[in-house]
Amino acid sequence: MSTMGQEVRRRRRELNLNQEEVADLAGVSTSLVRFIEHNKPTVRLDKVADVLNVLGLEMIVRVKTK
Repeated sequence: MSTMGQEVRRRRRELNLNQEEVADLAGVSTSLVRFIEHNKPTVRLDKVADVLNVLGLEMIVRVKTK
């Protein structure tokens, strides 16, 4: 199973965007995009949602399996 950061990076590259371009489109800092891609645990959820939206990704919450 891949991490959210790995999926964000994969999608960004698939769209031929660099981190700065994603940040500009999402209205966030370039460092935030970098933090997301490196799975920093203390990023704001609303800002993550902005980045995911730009990349055409969505976050899904489900019951954890053992």
